[in-house]
Amino acid sequence: MPERRIGVFICHCGSNIAGVVDIDRVMEAVKDIDGVAHVEDYKYVCSKPGQQILRDKIKELRLDGIVIAACSPRMHETTFRNAMREAGLSPYVFEQANIREHCSWIHSDDHEAATDKAIDLVRMSIARAKLLEPLEESEVSILKSTLIVGAGIAGISAALDLGDAGFKVYLVEKEPTIGGHMAQWDKTFPTLDCSSCILTPRMAEVGSHPNIELITMAEVDKVDGFVGNFEVTIRQRPRYVDLEICTSCGDCSLVCPVDVPAEFEHNLSFRKAIYVPFAQAVPSAYLLDMDNCLGVDAVRCGKCKLACEAGAIDYDDQEKLIRIDVGTIIVATGFDVFDASQKEEYGYSVFPNVVNLAEVERMLSSAGPTQGHVVRPHDLKEAKRIVYIQCVGSRDERTNKYCSRICCMTAIKQARMIRDKTGADIYIFYIDLRTFGKGYEEFYESTASAGVAFIRGRVGEILEDSETHLLTVRGEDTLLGKPVKISDVDLVVLSTGVVAPEAAKQVSHILGLSQSPDGFLMEAHPKLRPVDSFNDGIFVAGMAQGPKDIPDTVAQAKAAAAGAMGLMGKGKISIEPYYSVVDEDKCSGCQVCISICPYSAITMNDRDRAEVNPALCKGCGTCTSTCPSGAITSQHYTDGQISAMIEEYLSAHE
Repeated sequence: MPERRIGVFICHCGSNIAGVVDIDRVMEAVKDIDGVAHVEDYKYVCSKPGQQILRDKIKELRLDGIVIAACSPRMHETTFRNAMREAGLSPYVFEQANIREHCSWIHSDDHEAATDKAIDLVRMSIARAKLLEPLEESEVSILKSTLIVGAGIAGISAALDLGDAGFKVYLVEKEPTIGGHMAQWDKTFPTLDCSSCILTPRMAEVGSHPNIELITMAEVDKVDGFVGNFEVTIRQRPRYVDLEICTSCGDCSLVCPVDVPAEFEHNLSFRKAIYVPFAQAVPSAYLLDMDNCLGVDAVRCGKCKLACEAGAIDYDDQEKLIRIDVGTIIVATGFDVFDASQKEEYGYSVFPNVVNLAEVERMLSSAGPTQGHVVRPHDLKEAKRIVYIQCVGSRDERTNKYCSRICCMTAIKQARMIRDKTGADIYIFYIDLRTFGKGYEEFYESTASAGVAFIRGRVGEILEDSETHLLTVRGEDTLLGKPVKISDVDLVVLSTGVVAPEAAKQVSHILGLSQSPDGFLMEAHPKLRPVDSFNDGIFVAGMAQGPKDIPDTVAQAKAAAAGAMGLMGKGKISIEPYYSVVDEDKCSGCQVCISICPYSAITMNDRDRAEVNPALCKGCGTCTSTCPSGAITSQHYTDGQISAMIEEYLSAHE
C-alpha cells in the first residue's frame, strides 16, 4: 500500500482550545511523522473559510487522509465530512481528535498537561488515519407509508399531517375507538374550550381520510426489517360486529339484558355487553364484549343478533393477523392514570367519596354519567365542600419522582368550573403549583380570585364518618406554619399523576426502543432530537415520551410527522458503512453473535453462517468482541486501526 498523504488541521476554536493548548507545540510534534504531508492551524476550521482551506489543500496537495484536531465529533464531524466530499475525497478517510472537551476544557488549570495530551491524541489519530479505507455508502429505497401506534390526540395529529401530505398511514389503536384520554376530558385549560368540540371533528376526519387506514382493537405483534422497509404484523381482536355493515342504530344495545360498568365513564355508570364507547366514537360502530355476554345462542340469549336488521353481528368473528410494510413508525402510546389506591393514606377505593381527577372530569361533562353535576358517589348528592390533593403519584419518593405536568392545571380548571357553577367551597392542597404554559398563571390567579382556597402543604390523614360518609381532612399550611383541619367534606379529589402505559414495555421490546427509568420511551437527545428514537426511522410523540399538556403533545406529534416526511420524501436513504462484516470461512455458525446483538441485525443465511443486515447494524462492535472464531470485523473500527492507536501512544511513553 503506498504511503498515505495525511493532512493535519488544528483548530483554535477561538480561545476554547488555543487559550489552554499550545498549538505551535502540537504542530511541531506531529509535522515530521511519516505520512504527514501537511500541518496547518486555523482559528475556526468549522467556519466557511476554514472549510474552504480544507477543500483547497486536499486538491492542491493530493491529500488522501485527513486528521482534524478540534471539538467533539458530535459537533462537526458531518461538517468536515461534507467538505471532504466536495473536494472529491472519501469522508471515511477522516479522523477527528477531540482536543477541546478532552484536553482544554478539562485541563484548563494545567496548560502543559493539556498540550501533552493533545499531542498524544493527534499522534494516535494520525496512526489510525493511515489505515482508514475509503468505504462506500450504500442506499436503500424507503417506502412512503407510516405506522402510527396509538390514536390519541398525538397519533391523530401525526396521522392527519402525514395523510394530508399524501403519505399512506396505518393508524393502530388498541381501544375500540380513537381519541384517547382527551375524548374523556370535558374542557381544556386555560381557555375552557370544549374538549370534544376540538377533538371529534379531527377524529371524524381520520375516519374518512383516503390516506389513513384505521385499525382499532389492535396491537403491534411483531416488527422486522429496518428504516425504510419495516415489516409489521398487527394482531387485531374480534369485534363481533361488521364495521362496514353496522349503522350504529343501537337496536342491539336496547335489547341486551346485561349491565356492565362503563370503562369510558371510569365505572361511574353502566353500559351493555354490546355497546359503543361514546356517542362520537370513531369508528362509529358497536362492539360485543364477549367476556360479559350471556351467550350467543338463542337458548342463552342471542337477542342482539335477532334485533340487528342490518345483519352486522357476527358471533364467529376471529382474531386477525394483519401484515403491512411501512417506511417509518411513530409511537404515540399515551399514558395511564396513576392508581391512587397505592396511596393508602388517602382512602381511594376504600372511602366512596374519594375520587380522582379523571372521574370528576366525567362528572363535569354534560354527556357524562351525572349530566355535568359533581356529586358524592355514595348518594349522588351535589358536592358542596370539596378538597383537592395535588401530586398524588407524582413528585413522591415512594411512587414517581417526576412532575406529571397536567395535574395542577386540571385541578385548577375543575375547581374554577365547579365554583362558577355551584358556588361550592373548594380547597386545594398543593406542594408547588406548576403553571408554566401560556395563560396558565393568569388562569390560576383568576381562579384564586374567584374564591378557591389554595393551601400550601401536604395532607396527612383523611377520616370518614361511617354513617354520613362525610370526610375530615387533616394537613398543614406550611406558609402559616399551622395544622389545618377541614370537616364535613363531601368529596376529596386526588390529583393523580400520569404513568407510562403498560403498552410501553411491549412496544419498546418489539421495536427495540429504550425506556427511561420512569418507564416512558427514551428520545435520542432531549434537546436536539426530542422526537427521534435511537432506531432510525422510528419516532416518539406525546405522552409516550413523557408527561406533557395538549399543546406540547400536538407540537411533538407534528414534529414526529415532519421527521417521518423528511425521511420518506427522499425516496432513498444512505447507510453509513460502519456495519460489521462476517468472514464465512471463519464462522462456525455458533450464533453467539445473534444472541448478543442489541439491534437484531444478525441472522443465519442458507449456508448456516452469520449474516449482518447493514441497515440494522449500528457498528457497536459487540459481536466483533464476542465472536469466539474471530470471524467478525467492524468496518471503520478494525482491530488493526485500534491497535495502531494504542501502539502509537505506548511508543511515545516508553
